[in-house]
Amino acid sequence: MPVDPLWNSTKARELAAQRRPGALIRLGREHRAWTLSTLGDRLGCSPATVSRLERRSRIVDLTLVHRAALEVGVPRHLLVTSLAPPVATASAATKVAGSPRDAEEDPMRRRTLLTATAAAGPAALLIGLDDALADTPPPSGVGPLDARLAAARGLYDKGAHSRLLAVLPDLIADGHYAAASRHDLDQARLSSVYSLATAVLNKLGFYDRARITADRARTWAQVSGSPLATAAAARELSIVLRHQDRNADAQRIMTSAAADVEATGLRTDASAAAYAQMLCTLAYTAARGGQRAEALAMAEEARGAARRLPPTAPAGRLFPISPAAVDLYSVSVHWALGDAGAALEAGKNLRLEQFPTAERKARMSTEMARAWWAWNRPEQTARALLDAYRASPGEVRDRPTIRGIVNELAERYPRTAGVRDLHVAVTRAG
Repeated sequence: MPVDPLWNSTKARELAAQRRPGALIRLGREHRAWTLSTLGDRLGCSPATVSRLERRSRIVDLTLVHRAALEVGVPRHLLVTSLAPPVATASAATKVAGSPRDAEEDPMRRRTLLTATAAAGPAALLIGLDDALADTPPPSGVGPLDARLAAARGLYDKGAHSRLLAVLPDLIADGHYAAASRHDLDQARLSSVYSLATAVLNKLGFYDRARITADRARTWAQVSGSPLATAAAARELSIVLRHQDRNADAQRIMTSAAADVEATGLRTDASAAAYAQMLCTLAYTAARGGQRAEALAMAEEARGAARRLPPTAPAGRLFPISPAAVDLYSVSVHWALGDAGAALEAGKNLRLEQFPTAERKARMSTEMARAWWAWNRPEQTARALLDAYRASPGEVRDRPTIRGIVNELAERYPRTAGVRDLHVAVTRAG
């Protein structure tokens, strides 16, 4: 379909360059001679909401921005330009430095400070990440982005959350610098950086920041055209929305993402793994929304989709799910539905050796601990959490819900076997 000449105009290009997506939407609406009410009716919102959307420079609801832009015909490349933060360049960094030596040392100094701050815990490191989200830093030039992204995923798999937060600002900077090439693969890498950031922020309970990174992951994934990157970004966004009590929106996004992956034909193990993961997340989301029949149906469908997958996912796979991981989701689904007995039954044959990473081993134990806790079995709960702590201390120490169980165990059952050792280990580490 040919692009309307409006979007090749100087005005449209200037609004995109000025990072004004709302103004682009207004330009398209007025070009179609639509009132605020007309667009609001098409979007299912009030005229006042459309007016705020068009006037604001700060994006509050990226999903609404995407829908409004689609309605008025804003081309994807213009919308992405308007949403992307300015990309800092090496030359810009040099201009603000006091001397050539300062210019060379500034990125190194920033990385050193971030690494030193890691000892203070995840919350302290949010300062560096907040700065990177507000104003993209200059590229670090440390090394190949692919290798560093893989190393960052390795930190996530170890539960090394503080160290991961420390390296994310440079990854974001270098991801944006690479994506300026407009190559699909570079844009997909940047989406993956933001998806990884969202995953760790979700785990640590920082949902406001996770919403920002999830929105950016989704935008860059859509620009790249990669179905797997798009699925990964949609999944992370749905998890944020679920934590923000927007369960219906989370389900809608996951249903659409699962359908898009299924439409690829599932001809490869990578796409089959993505589909199984989408179904697992959809099942858990439905369970958290109290939709028992749908949750159990999705869990069963996920189990069928995972049958063709190997017991251990190959290294580097975007969705490293396995049949055992799907069974672990069944534990979570039953727990979310309030059936602790069924959760324990679903997980009775799971073994730590079925999970290749420290994060997954610990996750198996924390999910079983939640079920034991709901079943009012403090000793088994403590034993499972100790197993989780041995596998990955961060999975117990850094996750607010799990640490809450540890504290409640210590308050209510201080003399139960394992409780004191667990509490001491977690509080000393924290």
